[in-house]
Amino acid sequence: PTLAYRAGFSFGEFQQTLSDLPGEPLFETIPNFHNMEFRLEEFRESVRENKAGRLSEVGDLVKEIEDRANEMTKPERMHREGKLPKRTNHCDTKVNNILFDENDEVLCVVDLDTVMPGYVLSDFGDFMRTGANTGEEDDTNLDNVSIDLDIFEGYTKGYLKNATSFLTQPEIDNLAFCAKLLTYMQTVRFLTDYLNGDTYYKVKHSKHNIERTLAQLKLLQSMEENFDKMQQIVSDAAAENRS
Repeated sequence: PTLAYRAGFSFGEFQQTLSDLPGEPLFETIPNFHNMEFRLEEFRESVRENKAGRLSEVGDLVKEIEDRANEMTKPERMHREGKLPKRTNHCDTKVNNILFDENDEVLCVVDLDTVMPGYVLSDFGDFMRTGANTGEEDDTNLDNVSIDLDIFEGYTKGYLKNATSFLTQPEIDNLAFCAKLLTYMQTVRFLTDYLNGDTYYKVKHSKHNIERTLAQLKLLQSMEENFDKMQQIVSDAAAENRS
């Protein structure tokens, strides 16, 4: 939790520093990278085409994805309605993209090749998907996989220490949601790649992308079960930084 706080503080400071970047928006190095509508289009195409003949194995997983699709495309709808701005994002907010010194103090944020316009919600959610998972991204023992609320709280408090100063209320209200969103997005991407015959992600064996899909889905379900607690953590941290 202490290191998570420092990571959140650093990524919040990173976004805060770039929140008033003058001129035109930065180049979009990977178009539609965190666009959930686009990822679902790719997924549905993989279902229709069934290139690797694997669709019959994963009907239940396809349903899990479609059951959540309307909720998970909310950010794009909010943006079109003018309720969710695009800002300068890091777009790969893993803890290993922060450089720490030998005393575990932050030196700087690194790996800037994906810095581009996006929703700050994506950066927040992407850290939680990786940093607040009690298991591995491809854990075959799903009992290992859940949301670590202590890590979630540490990162949230650190992040909002800086980010509260520039975030809008709709952005703050949807931070916890985007932990679910980025986990869902990765579930979709792993299953899409499995249906396409493992053409994007490197795999160790033929079922690797299914193992990844199941592990991400388990993490998503844990977030859904703990969502009220996550929302309260965000709300409390935001209120603390406004006082």
